[in-house]
Amino acid sequence: MIEQIKASANYIKERVAGFEPEVGIILGTGLGGLVNHIEIAHSIPYNEIPAFPVSTVEGHAGRLIFGTLGGKKVVAMQGRFHYYEGYATWQVVFPVRVMKFLGIQTLFVSNASGGINSSFRVGDLMVITDHINLIPNVLIGKNINELGARFPDMSEPYSKALEALATEVAASKGIKLQYGCYVGTTGPTFETPKEYGYFKAIGGDAAGMSTTPEVIAARHMGLPVFGISIITNAAFSGQKSTHEEVQQEGAKAEKRMSALIIGMLEKM
Repeated sequence: MIEQIKASANYIKERVAGFEPEVGIILGTGLGGLVNHIEIAHSIPYNEIPAFPVSTVEGHAGRLIFGTLGGKKVVAMQGRFHYYEGYATWQVVFPVRVMKFLGIQTLFVSNASGGINSSFRVGDLMVITDHINLIPNVLIGKNINELGARFPDMSEPYSKALEALATEVAASKGIKLQYGCYVGTTGPTFETPKEYGYFKAIGGDAAGMSTTPEVIAARHMGLPVFGISIITNAAFSGQKSTHEEVQQEGAKAEKRMSALIIGMLEKM
């Protein structure tokens, strides 16, 4: 696998002609509009990159975007990969590992999630302070020492320094933030009422079908992570959820999320 990672990274380096990203950004369902704020230098479709998976989910464009955002050089995944699409977990996190080999020093991850905490409302932004991973752990199997330690520490899966920066930026821009624990599930079904009750009982504030594998892979490689969820449906309400509604609510909240991320990048 390490040779595939290096092959992808080397191909990309040739395509972007010396562009060296400092920050990696993963854009979740319906959240690809942040790309509109990037001063784009290069755009590479996933299907042109050796060994790269291809996103199959509506709302995920499937491109690597290189450019400047908030004064920082970034590489953004416009569309991510999910375990429920049939990919192995190592394929889900493959782009994160490639971005590390491209030189990123920080990873931003975003997602659309269902609110478990009854104080949350649809459209809220939740800074992810911790997670509970219910997706098969991406590090199962032979460890690749070149990527990280066999037993990586996960006492700070999400950077407290970046969380503090988000709080500061949000206060200056009048953006309301929630804070909580994200539960990562396999999907593709939305959760049953009893499953949501279970997630709440074990400490979850929001649930979704992504993110935790990428964060585990990032921390394995020593990358600090900032995570943010847009609460696109209220699980506690008992109302039915659809993928279309998730996309619509994500788009509504995207402006605030984009303003937050840009503000953070400007201060980093």
